[in-house]
Amino acid sequence: DLRLGAEAYRVRASFLPHPATKVSDKLNSLKLHTIDLTKGAVLETGCVYIVPLLESLSLPKTISASANPKSSTGRLDVFTRVIADGVAAFDLIPDRYKGPLYAEICPQTFPVLVRTGSRLSQIRFRSGEFSRDDASLRALHAREQLVIGGEADIADAIAVTVDLGSGLDGLVGYRAKRHTGVVDVDREAACPIEEYWEAIRDRG
Repeated sequence: DLRLGAEAYRVRASFLPHPATKVSDKLNSLKLHTIDLTKGAVLETGCVYIVPLLESLSLPKTISASANPKSSTGRLDVFTRVIADGVAAFDLIPDRYKGPLYAEICPQTFPVLVRTGSRLSQIRFRSGEFSRDDASLRALHAREQLVIGGEADIADAIAVTVDLGSGLDGLVGYRAKRHTGVVDVDREAACPIEEYWEAIRDRG
């Protein structure tokens, strides 16, 4: 997990640094104001924030990394991705990278309360070849059955679809409500479901 640092910067819009450009240099020209996270602060919906992370990297030439939101972050509809100095891609950190990491955060549905140490993203480290061709995917699927429900759709990757079906009492899923209270990302099971989510049921 990657932890938020002491400050958040409200910026006009999302950005990526150019090669040989530091994120901090871009922040100097793009930030609107600075928010202290040490005692907790609310990040509002529809706004973009950049937060220096407590973690930094010093990668050897044999290891690269990729980041993604934690599943709990996705369930709260908080859009977040990681950026790094001189790296013109989100969530990807190449081998030999040495420097700080930053989280770009944009709450989509709920205002969220975060603080220094809050964990919205996670990182994975990779060494060696991590892709598979179609033939090896088919062989792996034959051994392990990667997907169920018919023939596997394999073409440069394996396609995955989800049948929502109909659960208990016709429940299919939930739709996030607008104009809710604040969600504290560090408190589990602290929000009454009915105050934040509207049940969607199968009417067929």
